[in-house]
Amino acid sequence: MTEIQFSGFGGQGIIRCGLITGKAASLYDNKYATMTQSFGPEARGSACSSQVVVSQDRVLYPYITKPELLVSISQDAYDKYEPELREDGILLIDTDLVKARPARGKIKMYGIPSTRLAEELGNRIFTNLVMLGFFTAISKVVTPEAMKKALPGLVPQRFLDINIRAFDQGYQYGLETLSKDQKKS
Repeated sequence: MTEIQFSGFGGQGIIRCGLITGKAASLYDNKYATMTQSFGPEARGSACSSQVVVSQDRVLYPYITKPELLVSISQDAYDKYEPELREDGILLIDTDLVKARPARGKIKMYGIPSTRLAEELGNRIFTNLVMLGFFTAISKVVTPEAMKKALPGLVPQRFLDINIRAFDQGYQYGLETLSKDQKKS
């Protein structure tokens, strides 16, 4: 069982990241998945998160207890949720928006300039898909094919192609990051 937490501020597509991941895992990768969400009363602009549990077996408890994967796309979300990450977890941050402290314990931290890469595609609204591609490459919890199959119906049809390009850009960045990381080891 893998506990995942996507975090950022309302309006960044954090809930959508959880929905896409859950749909990809359960419909296209033949796994079980649950998704829950939380956000502050202000919704847009305040810290929010979506929590996804992915498993080979039925998920009996739908809430995360101690995430092993944390994705942070805003400073507030990082500050709020990073202390809950397992000591041996994986932390993914948007290096454009998050100033991270040195990783504690055995946490592995990976960064991507997802906001800048999204802006290069024409709009920072695609930041979440760039990050989702990066997450997919680093975590290997769900296949990239399943993630892309899950997009229709969860992103506007007229923006499907650009969302797939954003995902692919993040995925490629993640593969390059892992390759560099393995060369260091």
